[in-house]
Amino acid sequence: MLENRKWVIIGVFCLVGLTYLARLFYLQVLDDTYSLGASKNSIKRVVEIPYRGQIYDRNNQLIVYNTPVYDLYVTPKQVRIPDTVAFCRMMNITTSEFDSIMGLAKNYSPVKPSLFMRQLSKEDFARIQDALVDYRGFEPVISSMRTYPAHTMANALGYVSEISKKQLEEQDILYYRQGDYVGHNGLEEQYEEQLRGKRGVKFMMQNVRGVNKGSWKNGAFDTLAIAGQNLITGIDVEVQKYADSLMQNKVGAVLAVEPATGEILVSVSAPTYDPNLLSSRFFSKNYRALIKNPYKPLINRPVMASYRPGSTFKLIQALIAQQQGSLYPNTVYGHSGSPMRCHCRGGNNLRGAVQNSCNPYFYHVFRKFLYFNGEHNTFKASAIGLKEWHSMAEKFGIGARLGIDLPSELKGNLPTPEYYDKAYRGALRWKFSNVYSLSIGEGELLISPLKLVNLAATIANRGWYITPHYIKGLNKPGVGVPAEYFERHETGIDYKHFLPVIDGMRAAVSHGTVTPLANIEGIDLCGKTGTSQNNKYGHKFDHSIFIGFAPMNNPKIAVAVFVENAGWGGKAAASVAALVAERYLKRKTEAKKLDEQVKAANYLPPVSRMPVPKKPAAPRKDTVRKTPEAKPLMTANSPKPVAVAAASGH
Repeated sequence: MLENRKWVIIGVFCLVGLTYLARLFYLQVLDDTYSLGASKNSIKRVVEIPYRGQIYDRNNQLIVYNTPVYDLYVTPKQVRIPDTVAFCRMMNITTSEFDSIMGLAKNYSPVKPSLFMRQLSKEDFARIQDALVDYRGFEPVISSMRTYPAHTMANALGYVSEISKKQLEEQDILYYRQGDYVGHNGLEEQYEEQLRGKRGVKFMMQNVRGVNKGSWKNGAFDTLAIAGQNLITGIDVEVQKYADSLMQNKVGAVLAVEPATGEILVSVSAPTYDPNLLSSRFFSKNYRALIKNPYKPLINRPVMASYRPGSTFKLIQALIAQQQGSLYPNTVYGHSGSPMRCHCRGGNNLRGAVQNSCNPYFYHVFRKFLYFNGEHNTFKASAIGLKEWHSMAEKFGIGARLGIDLPSELKGNLPTPEYYDKAYRGALRWKFSNVYSLSIGEGELLISPLKLVNLAATIANRGWYITPHYIKGLNKPGVGVPAEYFERHETGIDYKHFLPVIDGMRAAVSHGTVTPLANIEGIDLCGKTGTSQNNKYGHKFDHSIFIGFAPMNNPKIAVAVFVENAGWGGKAAASVAALVAERYLKRKTEAKKLDEQVKAANYLPPVSRMPVPKKPAAPRKDTVRKTPEAKPLMTANSPKPVAVAAASGH
């Protein structure tokens, strides 16, 4: 009995021993978990950031490139600073800032390098390079920052800064890490994926304390970083800078496109700022100064501003009424029966009405359009007519986003019958007499400079447009351009209906509502003036608007200009547009007197009349919220439905 118990005990011990041996064999021979864990502790994965793609204009001139800079890293345990005050003076920081940075570095790791100062220029680094020998523990690493040699197009380009916490959390595909730089606003954000390039990876050996000990397996598994693609734009930077000079001491926008391609030639938002201000280690300080500026230079007015189009909208009224059949080129309307007045005397036909920007004429055109449906009830007829009006007008790209390659385009407002049903609290409670201000581009209409330059391009093309866009290619012209920027959008207006309108536009410049000096010899400019009502903040003058194209036949440029608080559209805006068209077509400025007048004009409203902007939340270090989609300070918002229109809309 005892003998049998002995063998049972021995068997149990043998079984336990075999189990341990089997487990040991599995862990040491079959399972690689601990081997991989050890490798992770000894091999460090270092991500290499590629150079960001550069940005060029249509003539291969650099607009944005990368400048080598130095990021200074510190390893706290190695730091030896004989004189902290002298060191802080050399680095242009305070002792409290030094203590704060060093505290963060020590919390991260006493033996690993961490960022001490970002984006030291070559000049700054050269100044401190020799002195750094006396201060152990500091190591410079070459980096890059965006540089803008043309000092222009800040609003359209956007800027590059550190990724925000919100952006990190909202990533669909995990790519960015804390501290990475990304494009914000403008083209930098729109083409972030193409510009950022492809990261590389290096595997480095390190000891138990995290100190690098060289490349792992001589770089056999390393991958090289691939630089971002270069963005070629349709911008003509020479004309762009000239347009900037014309908009000094003014608030507004200048947009020019090539009608045949939709490529944007000029994109000015005034007032603007030097884009280099948001491309340095002083980013936060400069951004706060810009956002406090009462003239709001951070707003990209060509696509984010909303204005009443004023008399420029009469062009659409003329075209859709002809297509409907309620208007003919020889139709004559006098001033009687209209609550509106204008400067021209007697009646006009269509060409004369466009030339003289006759308000009563387009009052009658719009009235007949709304009632041109056989319905005898004026309320029902107005609703039916306005629905048709909206359907035809929206084909010009009004009342919706065009789809420009920028992330901040606003929609604007093109009223519908439902809009007025809601405003008047019920259907059939409004009619033509409540909405006739739409006839001259006032009332509830809201439009951006982008929509109006597109209108000018559409008329230049006699009935079609290609969505305005900045991109001309990636690395090469025509390569990588999205398909939608080759698509023609038809307005549904017959070719013949554009001819009398264009005749009137040419006459408006040669001997109509445009100042005579803007009729520059040799460019054959066709245009339409507009004056947008502006009754906010006690401003004395309305906004000056002009749209046009040149030359009259085979147009090469379409342009739209808004100058806020400048009054009559035929003076301020038309003058800027004429000079921009001349510079693009002739490559020089011959209208010297007009050039001098425009550059000398100052239409900036007094700051005392402007509301104080709200204090923005302070951005994180090297991080900023996206510029809000807001209307310009001096822009009139859409009012409640009104019947009274401006006395003049020229």
